[in-house]
Amino acid sequence: MGTYDIDGFFSAYDKVTAKWPAGREAVEVPTPYGTTYVHVCGPADGPALVLLPGGGGATSASWYAQVGELARTHRVHAVDLVGAPGRSARSGDRPLRSVADLTAWLDALLDGLGIDVADVGGHSYGAWIALHHALRSPARVRRLFLLDPTGCFAGFKAAYLLRAAPMLLWPSPRRVRAFLEWETAGAVLDPDWLRLQEAAAGFPSAKPVTGPRPAPEGLRALDVPVLLLVAANSRTHDPSGVAARAAGLLPRAEVEVLADVSHHALPQSAPESLAGRLSDFLSA
Repeated sequence: MGTYDIDGFFSAYDKVTAKWPAGREAVEVPTPYGTTYVHVCGPADGPALVLLPGGGGATSASWYAQVGELARTHRVHAVDLVGAPGRSARSGDRPLRSVADLTAWLDALLDGLGIDVADVGGHSYGAWIALHHALRSPARVRRLFLLDPTGCFAGFKAAYLLRAAPMLLWPSPRRVRAFLEWETAGAVLDPDWLRLQEAAAGFPSAKPVTGPRPAPEGLRALDVPVLLLVAANSRTHDPSGVAARAAGLLPRAEVEVLADVSHHALPQSAPESLAGRLSDFLSA
């Protein structure tokens, strides 16, 4: 097996990050679990918004299509997950092993950024982390949006897991591309973003923290406004089932289904109306 091309990954990463609006800055925040790399933009006095990406090669860079609109009103902090592909560096002394670790890491990150309360948004695995954090630290979350969250309201479809298995067991750029083209069903994908996903194959990363879905009683007690946007064409899970279950459990949720978009096309290849919908919710 050849040596992983880490320089190629960061070159692809920087090319996608270059699509962000002018004025973006990067900060590195030490936490007990490792140093977290965060892209920051928007007015310095704007309310804080923390964005968590999906798993795999998503990275914070994938928010480029939405961040321009969001940064008009908010101070946006887009995070590279510790232990995942990206510029964050995990700690060998205190690895992330549980949901409690993930939420403690996010609390430590907010402390390091000087943020007491934030709006929080996440996609896929990042939405799962965001929801667990809101359940455990509700006083720190003002509003929460979830883009096609996985593991929160329904399990994965068996067909999705079977398709993903070769890519996960034997990662390669070719397998990543084939999987994304299958899940997005021929959607036009940004070639720079797609190259970043391919370049992430084989990135030296930790096993992601997984766990059960949040308990129904916890979801019913969550006193935080939630916007849940489900991808109508998602092959990850049953979109209508996710929407129905979330609407029945979350007391302060707005639940909508995004037409003509799949799970992995979010958030970079989303409908043009998505950024405005998120801004409207966060500004309410």
